[in-house]
Amino acid sequence: MDYRPDEQSIGFVLMDVLQADRQLAGLRAFADQDADLMRQVLGEAAIFVRDRVAPLQRVGDTEGARFAGGRVLAPTGFRAAYQDFWQGGWAGLSSATEDGGQGLPELLNQVLYEWLSAANHAWTMAPGLLHGAYECLKHHAQPQVQAQFLRRLATGEWLATMCLTEPHAGSDLGLVRTRATPLADGRYGLEGTKIFISGGEHDLSDNIVHLVLARLPDAPAGPKGLSLFVVPKVHADGSRSAVVCERIEEKMGLHGSPTCVMRFDGAAAWLVGAPGRGLAAMFVMMNAARLHVALQGIGLLDAAWQKAQAYATERRQMRAPRSSGGGVPPPAGGSLIIEHPAVQRLLDVQRVWIDGMRVVAYQTAIELDMARHHPDDSRRAQAQLWCGLLTPVLKAACTDQAFEGASACLQVFGGHGYVREWGVEQILRDARVTKIYEGTNEIQAIDLLVRKIAADQGQGLRALLARLSAQADLPQAGDMAQVTDRLLADSAANPALLPTVATDYLRCLALLALDWAWQRTMAVAKQGGSARDAECQRLHNAFRAWVWPEFPMRLSMLRDAR
Repeated sequence: MDYRPDEQSIGFVLMDVLQADRQLAGLRAFADQDADLMRQVLGEAAIFVRDRVAPLQRVGDTEGARFAGGRVLAPTGFRAAYQDFWQGGWAGLSSATEDGGQGLPELLNQVLYEWLSAANHAWTMAPGLLHGAYECLKHHAQPQVQAQFLRRLATGEWLATMCLTEPHAGSDLGLVRTRATPLADGRYGLEGTKIFISGGEHDLSDNIVHLVLARLPDAPAGPKGLSLFVVPKVHADGSRSAVVCERIEEKMGLHGSPTCVMRFDGAAAWLVGAPGRGLAAMFVMMNAARLHVALQGIGLLDAAWQKAQAYATERRQMRAPRSSGGGVPPPAGGSLIIEHPAVQRLLDVQRVWIDGMRVVAYQTAIELDMARHHPDDSRRAQAQLWCGLLTPVLKAACTDQAFEGASACLQVFGGHGYVREWGVEQILRDARVTKIYEGTNEIQAIDLLVRKIAADQGQGLRALLARLSAQADLPQAGDMAQVTDRLLADSAANPALLPTVATDYLRCLALLALDWAWQRTMAVAKQGGSARDAECQRLHNAFRAWVWPEFPMRLSMLRDAR
């Protein structure tokens, strides 16, 4: 069973719960776009995902990317699908029209990539960094660099990589050793090796633009000594750059996506932005990527749920206990698996996370659009605060649940889930890396509590909690504020306190946001009086019974931490 985008459910979240069309209507950049246009775009996107990308899911896993003499060949059908993707305008959905893009809201771009990741995570790894690379160059690159690369990244004609990690430097980028030596023509020669480079070499596009962190000769040690450079695989005159793919990694999952070891042998590069400001420029790319990874988590969980739900409504096993109608004999072949309460609970818990975190993630995408386009300074600042605090929460919580939830969905299949035939084990393998890349989930938690909330003594958090509380009944927001004050006060005497409890803290904020999302959802669902009302009520009950109790547990741990 291939993944199928659920346009109806997405439309309910976007148009009914969040009223996205009304939120975006006040932005001049989207003045001519309405709900009908958004639905039309998503309708066409669903067709492309269903017909062109989803059928390649198994092919990518079984064939894998192939390495031959420094070249990487994508699995059968991957290049053709990508060429159709960028030529159809999908790669440039939210890029500016003056750069060749469609100029549509970032919100639609995020929904598209959720669907693409759900349908074929490995294929989607190739264009996954495109928009971040485009934004990085648009905001930081010199005009001559933009003239060479910006339009082709905006449209997706060329693909991009983010070359950060080195064999000795993973999360601690301050240890990066790749060197940049000035050349006579104003460019720089790069020397060094980067690892874990997604799409470092492939045949999907005719060129690949590498964004590389490196050190200038006089650069100080640590992260402040890093500068950002751009290196194309192929130069304008058709010559190959001195960039070599040494090998591709043999991985647990994402077999169709080449993870490369890249060696730079004096490769000619252009400086992006100011010397020593490489991380600042790169974080434009990384922050966009982190929201994208959160949507990967939601999409992968939805894909696993679709398979498990379909299986549970067809497969019969033993007699299911019944809460009523005890005199009704069970079917001759036993009960459908979905009728077993333990299975229904497994599936409902995953649906709670999928539907609830979509509300939070899509609102975050709307806030990205607000931060970029709203005319009012205070509204832009409010949007930036929302994104700054909730992006790490989304990245960690959604990817944690993607892996745990995919495992729960595999459980629904029993032994059949453990074999390759049904495809759910591939989703589980593919999902595991989302907890690691773009900053491990532990780093996301530390970023949230130590680098953001502690940095302003919780003022931004209080503003966020006030905004959430204005739209939902969240008495626990006060508990969150109180425990934050206590942790910040105690951390003065114990610097290890905040990093130790950061994961528990992030989970509390994620659950509070999920509560906000479900209250928003229920407020709309109750107005309809339809089947959606009944389904939302069932899932909200599941949230209260099986998901929300984690909040007081984690809060108690935070209160007791010393």
